[in-house]
Amino acid sequence: MFSNVAYSAVAFVIALGLLIAIHEFGHYWVARRVGIKVLRFSIGMGKSLWTRVSKVDGTEFTIAAIPLGGYVKMLDERVDTVSPGERHMAFNQKPLWARAAVVIAGPLANFILAFLAYWLVMMIGISGIAPLLGPVAPDSPADIGGFKPEDRLLSVNGTATPSWSDARLALLDAGLDTSVPALIEVETVSGIRTTRELALADVSVLKDGGDPLAGMGFSNWYPHIEPLIGTVLPDGAAASAGLEPGDKVLSVDGEPIESWLDFVNAVRPSADQSLSLMVDRDGQQVAVDITPQPIEVDGVTIGRVGVTENQSAALFDKARITVQYPLGTALVKALQRTWDMTTLTIRMLGKLVTGQASLDNISGPISIAQFAGQSASIGIDHYINFIAMISISLAVLNLLPIPMLDGGHLVYFAVEAVTRKPVSERVQMIGQQIGLVLLGSLMFLAFYNDIWRLFQ
Repeated sequence: MFSNVAYSAVAFVIALGLLIAIHEFGHYWVARRVGIKVLRFSIGMGKSLWTRVSKVDGTEFTIAAIPLGGYVKMLDERVDTVSPGERHMAFNQKPLWARAAVVIAGPLANFILAFLAYWLVMMIGISGIAPLLGPVAPDSPADIGGFKPEDRLLSVNGTATPSWSDARLALLDAGLDTSVPALIEVETVSGIRTTRELALADVSVLKDGGDPLAGMGFSNWYPHIEPLIGTVLPDGAAASAGLEPGDKVLSVDGEPIESWLDFVNAVRPSADQSLSLMVDRDGQQVAVDITPQPIEVDGVTIGRVGVTENQSAALFDKARITVQYPLGTALVKALQRTWDMTTLTIRMLGKLVTGQASLDNISGPISIAQFAGQSASIGIDHYINFIAMISISLAVLNLLPIPMLDGGHLVYFAVEAVTRKPVSERVQMIGQQIGLVLLGSLMFLAFYNDIWRLFQ
């Protein structure tokens, strides 16, 4: 367990460090181009762990102890004592367009990073799960719409869904507008293509939190693996108990076993505990007593009997896909994905603000760290894809019209453009206090949701 936590933490710090560095570099690069003197470029907050001063422009580059943010400190007469010879390099002395360009450059850098990450991953190919439906919840919108297990989702409202992750995003996007049914093209298990309607007018897929797709009645397909013994490992509990290849497990301690997963779930918590199995061997029912051997996995003791199944490899081939495009097509797809994810994020935020989506949907650093570790463990393609999604979220968050964020500064600049004079320091001070309360409340809610999910 500790190794998983450490792995997630490392993946999280690397991803967040990259996102913060790119964001702040956007501010830094444009500030230098418009002639503003940069005093400090910091990745992280708090105590400095590493510092280097540039011999070119005197900028102090710092890596700080708390990896939850960063900043670019620029020369500014409102907070610094500025010599007459350097007044022309102060942020507040620059024209409105230059100051606005510096502020918007941070989020823009994150959008560019997301686009490049999507472009790269679409060229090298990203592994995934085919968009095959599993069991459809009774009386759900999916059931009413006529969706069946093993339907392959081809498109949602005209958006192609080559993988299950693509289908999730498209269905979530469709779920944000319940005024009209979503048109979903599917290929049935018999190979027939047809279009079905998914009516969500009476369903609030985001209101109660949880998995929105489950609220629609969808689940992804998972192969049914028979509880059939494939290989019996020597020196294991199964070999000692007399289990043989080809035995089909019918029950464990009188409880029916329908699948290989049922068998695994019966064995795992039963280390050093005798289990009574009933198996089918060549048409005859045979009773077998077996005691799972204890082994430790990630700090947890589980039971293992020393058998494997030989069916899943062929079955899972049905669900495995790789989505890959040539260079030019990948570029177009990356632009489209960046736009789609940006608009989806904005619409989700709108639903949260208006109360049409549950605040349970907000995730904090703990959840993001878990996602980082999971994506990194799957492969570099999924980790890059994760970085792209978080980069877009960071860009959109920073553009919110909240004081202390880039979007708040842009609001001040918009007021200045209309009134022809800067917003007063008193108003900005009040705005900072409001922004601090809003951001503090948001962070508290995110941490609360993270901790609640851990206990759940």
